[in-house]
Amino acid sequence: PYCGSGTTLVEGFVRGINVAGTDLNPLARLISEAKLSLPEQSELDDAISRFNKYCQAFQSGRFEGEVEVVGIRNLSFWFKPDVIAKLSYLKRFIDDIPSKQIQLFFQVAFSETVRESSNTRIDEFKLYRYDSARLEKFAPNVFAIMQFKLRRNRLGLQAFARRVQSLPKIPMAHIYDFNTVSDIPEQLISPESVDIVLTSPPYGDSRTTVAYGQFSRLSSAWLGFGDAISVDRNLMGGKVYRADVELPSKAICAALRQIALADGKREQEVRAFYADLYRSIQNVATVIRKDGYACYVVGNRRVKGVELPTDVAVRDFFERCGFQHVETFARAIPNKRMPLQNSPTNEAGKRNATMTREFVVVMQKMKVTWQTALK
Repeated sequence: PYCGSGTTLVEGFVRGINVAGTDLNPLARLISEAKLSLPEQSELDDAISRFNKYCQAFQSGRFEGEVEVVGIRNLSFWFKPDVIAKLSYLKRFIDDIPSKQIQLFFQVAFSETVRESSNTRIDEFKLYRYDSARLEKFAPNVFAIMQFKLRRNRLGLQAFARRVQSLPKIPMAHIYDFNTVSDIPEQLISPESVDIVLTSPPYGDSRTTVAYGQFSRLSSAWLGFGDAISVDRNLMGGKVYRADVELPSKAICAALRQIALADGKREQEVRAFYADLYRSIQNVATVIRKDGYACYVVGNRRVKGVELPTDVAVRDFFERCGFQHVETFARAIPNKRMPLQNSPTNEAGKRNATMTREFVVVMQKMKVTWQTALK
């Protein structure tokens, strides 16, 4: 679940393990599918060669084939006119690629090119436009960015192909779009058929933590994913509702009571996220075989100055579903984008430390649960 750009799936695949992932973000699914694809190298090289010649043939000022980009209001606010023309030119080439696998390869490079040539600050997850001084000097070389991404990704593909070709048998990989909060379709993943679940769920709702949908919205719109704007609303905690579901975690319930004393509305928003997380874990638990494992990488964020023990909540939620706790490991968050401090209230002088550690919670499904023992 929450497979993101597919790194975990790739690591399993190159070890000969059958893998399956699901994500609500269409761009994440596209990248995951591309990473697990093995296009014919000679056919790919031919496409890259044709692409390079195609770029050389572009005549600025004469190209009048701008594509329609649905899902971005005021396109010229986020992209300079010259960039819009060049991205449109590139997309027409990509849309005409007959091979699905090679088209995926180009689409991944294109998604990064869109992001890096837009008027947005690339070190942010949320959409923030460059200030006027930075915009005045901003002149991205769209074609060069795309060509670099293609060369880099081709090297990655070659390394991936060598690993896979050394395996005695090529494993299977499946990418799905179902929401584990609602259901895991049995026709896609059978009950008790999974050996291990390894994932990192969101730290909290997208509105107040990492806005995954915003981060990918521009690229998704250029690629034609019309529902990109609704991604954040559909993620866990994305819809605020009165969550009356029982949360089987004393630690989380205690933290929620503290938040409620400061802000009742905020408590309901946070409770909705944990209600969704619990529902997701209940569904995920059903597909793991007896003696199988669930490994969740989580971070403990702060809301209203209260630390939310998500690592304990995950342990408690799985224990309610018939799992036993194996171990919880702590580690520094790698490649941390967030600042070490933030100002959640926007009041001068009031700052909170952001997350610097995350926890790997390892759970194992028991062969005999207390529910079955009672029966």
